[in-house]
Amino acid sequence: MRVEVWPGFGPLNSKEIFQKFINSLQNSGDEVHINREANGDVAVIWSVLWQGRMRQNKQVWERFRNSNKPVVVIEVGGIKRNETWKIGINGVNREADFANENVDENRWKKFEINLRPWGQTGDDIIVCGQHTDSHQWRNNPPMSKWFDQQITGIRKYTDRPIVIRPHPRNSVFIDTNKYQNVKIVRPIRDQKTYDDTDLAERLKSAWAVVSHSSNPAMTAVFSGIPVYVSESSLSYDVGNTSFANINNPAMPERQTWANRLAYTEWWIDEIEQGIPWNRIKKQLKEKYLK
Repeated sequence: MRVEVWPGFGPLNSKEIFQKFINSLQNSGDEVHINREANGDVAVIWSVLWQGRMRQNKQVWERFRNSNKPVVVIEVGGIKRNETWKIGINGVNREADFANENVDENRWKKFEINLRPWGQTGDDIIVCGQHTDSHQWRNNPPMSKWFDQQITGIRKYTDRPIVIRPHPRNSVFIDTNKYQNVKIVRPIRDQKTYDDTDLAERLKSAWAVVSHSSNPAMTAVFSGIPVYVSESSLSYDVGNTSFANINNPAMPERQTWANRLAYTEWWIDEIEQGIPWNRIKKQLKEKYLK
């Protein structure tokens, strides 16, 4: 298989991950081309956030997808952030194919996460924003309008307090004065990684979390907080989609979901050993490269 890998368009924290993944490709006997066009069968890029160092990934993405060729996307994980890394085909989150149809329950245990019993810890409905430069957001309105839509939708059914939580790297202005019992609480950022550091604290007073497709919904589900998400979210199978039941959210069984989720993310040593690539490569051959 001829593989184009584009580590030159990755963020600083991607260097080691890219190198381990390249090692696994080479050990698998694949023809690897680094940072150059080579009429590849498949491309490998970091994330689908077309911003900063990753902006040029959009050209790679469009060149392959417009030719109906697959793109493998690596990005930071959401189960063990900065410890495990997502690897999927043709997108991120639920839009991606993670080759995880056939799984068992053993891998989830490796993450050492106990699914807390479902139940609210407070009355706050936390609405989490996303980065609008991401491919995930391509069919959505400006973030300020999306927040307005969520507030309006929630207010049809409840007067519980609403907390607007913008993405830490995507500032947005919301005039909360025109709403009742709505406030903005911006996430505290880790200046080294830009990761959220206070979501767990925020969840201590949560009734529900609203998210289009980003990782906070996953964290909420682990914590037993009901979520409202789109079909693009990895939490869709255990989430709610209509605010009509906001006063009595669905709280479905989660272990089956967790077992499949465990096969979306990988530790660095597993990446170098080729464990995720072997699964992805088999899927590429069976579904995308016929």
